[in-house]
Amino acid sequence: MKVFLLTMFSLCFTAGLGAVAQDTPNPVPRTDQVAGNRLTTVMGTVRADGEVLTFVTDQRAWNVDNPEILKGREGHYVRVTAHVYPDKGSIHITEVATPTASESRKNDAR
Repeated sequence: MKVFLLTMFSLCFTAGLGAVAQDTPNPVPRTDQVAGNRLTTVMGTVRADGEVLTFVTDQRAWNVDNPEILKGREGHYVRVTAHVYPDKGSIHITEVATPTASESRKNDAR
């Protein structure tokens, strides 16, 4: 009788593990969950190359999806709030501001 109960218990336990393993879906990466969905604050310089405006950080130069927001700030060091799309090498800027004294280049180098 003990052997029978032990066998039944082990079968129930094994079946329970199989059900748990089947209920766990494989995570599917979604393209709308990349870094571009979050707003990120980035510091950099606005560079004008003819009619094309780019945003240059210490790490790289970014193509700007909406360059009209940077008009008049060419050559300035600014702080932007933007959606960053690293796979495309571009950013979509939502806000541009002049950095405070504590955010200056000298303080960034420390």
